[in-house]
Amino acid sequence: MAAIAATPGVSAGSGATPARPSPAQCKRARDLLNQRLAECIDLQMQCKQAHWNVRGANFIALHELFDDINGAVEDYVDLVAERVVQLGGVAEGTLGSVVAGTSLPPYPPCGSEDTRHLQALATALSTFGSGVRQGIDEMTRLDDAASADILTEVLRGIDKWLWFVEAHLPARAASASA
Repeated sequence: MAAIAATPGVSAGSGATPARPSPAQCKRARDLLNQRLAECIDLQMQCKQAHWNVRGANFIALHELFDDINGAVEDYVDLVAERVVQLGGVAEGTLGSVVAGTSLPPYPPCGSEDTRHLQALATALSTFGSGVRQGIDEMTRLDDAASADILTEVLRGIDKWLWFVEAHLPARAASASA
């Protein structure tokens, strides 16, 4: 039998387990993921704000859409938080951490007007998606493929939900959120 050559980045022993990132890489990844976590929790709350307050001719469709988006974002919160813990950190999901860590614009006063809620949520989704894209690039630079993959999964969903929300907006309002 031929000997198996060592593969860079793979530890010796039973199975081919990739070497863990360095402590410095893990810390940087945790910090970046906690920022995305703060934004993700903020986005989830903004979805609920729209869900609770929307009114109008398209009420039931938008009420259900906003709730569906919230459910998906809740799953993204768990994915990101659990990755922080896998990297040896603490998932910072308290209200204070979210307020301090989010870069999403505050949810504007929309009353009950459906178009204003749609525009606010489209802006939040677009802003969050931009941050996730940056996160993917940063994780790639840190050589953290697992975190980049998690963020890619989140981004696929966010892009889909943004498309759904913008489909309800007049053409000019939809292009302003992109």
